[in-house]
Amino acid sequence: MGARTFGVEEEFLLVDPDGGRVVERAAAVLRKVPAGHDLVDHELLEHMLETRTEPCTEMADARQQLVEARRLLGEAAREVGVAAIACGTAPFAVEDVEISPKDRYRDMVNEFGATARNAGTCGMHVHIGIESREEGVGIIDRLRPWLPIVLALSANSPYSEGHDSGYASWRAQVWSRWPTGGATELFGDPATYDELVEGLMATGAARDPGMVYFEARLAAEWPTVEIRVADVCTDPDDALVIAATTRAIATTAAREWAEGEPPRPWRSKLLRAAAWRASRYALAGTLVHPVERALAPARDVLASLVERMGPALEEAGDLDLVTAGYERLLGATGATRQRGAYERTGTIEGVVTDLVERSEAVWR
Repeated sequence: MGARTFGVEEEFLLVDPDGGRVVERAAAVLRKVPAGHDLVDHELLEHMLETRTEPCTEMADARQQLVEARRLLGEAAREVGVAAIACGTAPFAVEDVEISPKDRYRDMVNEFGATARNAGTCGMHVHIGIESREEGVGIIDRLRPWLPIVLALSANSPYSEGHDSGYASWRAQVWSRWPTGGATELFGDPATYDELVEGLMATGAARDPGMVYFEARLAAEWPTVEIRVADVCTDPDDALVIAATTRAIATTAAREWAEGEPPRPWRSKLLRAAAWRASRYALAGTLVHPVERALAPARDVLASLVERMGPALEEAGDLDLVTAGYERLLGATGATRQRGAYERTGTIEGVVTDLVERSEAVWR
C-alpha cells in the first residue's frame, strides 16, 4: 500500500485576550462558526473546543486543513471577544469550570469529580488508517516504546495554576490521573484488547469506549489507530512533525507485525517511567532509548528513531520535513518558547499574550 492515511484532532483553550484567563464561551463560539463547517466541535469543558482534519495522505494537505480549521475557530472566537490558543494547559488557574452541554460530559464529571473537572488540557491526537483490527492491535503492541519520544517532541505545557510546573508537558501528568490512561501491556490480538476494554467499563473505570484513554487505541468510529500522547502544538509546522513521526512509527510497526517480528516486551511501568521523563524534560536532557532501554541524549534518541523509521519516512516523502523539524525542536520546543516569553515579560499574562499572538499568526 502507499502512504497510510492519517487525520489530526487538535484541542484549544478559549481565553480572555487581555487578561489571559480562560473563559467559558465554547457554545457562543460554536454558534459563530459558519454553517456547513463541521471541523470544530465541543470538548468536555466550556473553555475548550476541538478541531479536526479530514483523512490525508500528504502533509501539505494536512497543513492546509489544520490552518483552515484554526482560522474558522479563531475568527469565530474573536467575534465573541475571546481568543483560541494552542497550549497544552491553561497557564492561569481555572476556577468554577462549566461543563459542555452534553449528558455524557455531565455524567463524566458526576462520576469522576475533580479528575474530570481538572481535565481541561489540550492534546493532539493522530489517527492512522489500518486495514483490520488485527493489524491495529499489532501496531499498538509494537509502537509503545517510541511514544514517549512523540510526547517529548510535542511538549507545550509548562505552566499551570499561575506557576511553572517544572515539567515541559504538565498536560501529560494531569491526563495520567484518569484510571484508563497511560501505556498498556501487550495485547496480541483484538479479543484480548476487547476483553480489557469491556473489563474497564464493567468496573466503572470508563463509561463507554471513548473513555478508554490508552496512549494508543483502536478508534471507535473509524478504521484507525488513534495515538493520544502529544500536547497540542502552537505552531502547525510542529504539528506536522508530530503527525509525520507518528505515521512513520505506525507504518514501521505494521510492517513488523506483517513480517511476524515480535513486539519488544516492555512492562507498562517502564513505559510510564519513559513517558514521565519525556514529560519532565522533553528534549532538554536525556530520554529513555526505545531500543537500548537506557538513558541517552535526546539527539541520539531522535537519530535512532530516524534510522529505524527511515524507510517509512522516505516512502511517505516526510524525511526532510522530520529531520528539519527535529533540529528546530531540539533548539526550542513549545515549552521552551513559553518559558522564553516569561523570561522576556516576567509575567504569566505575557506568556498568554505570546500564545495568542503565535496561535493567531498562523491564520491571519
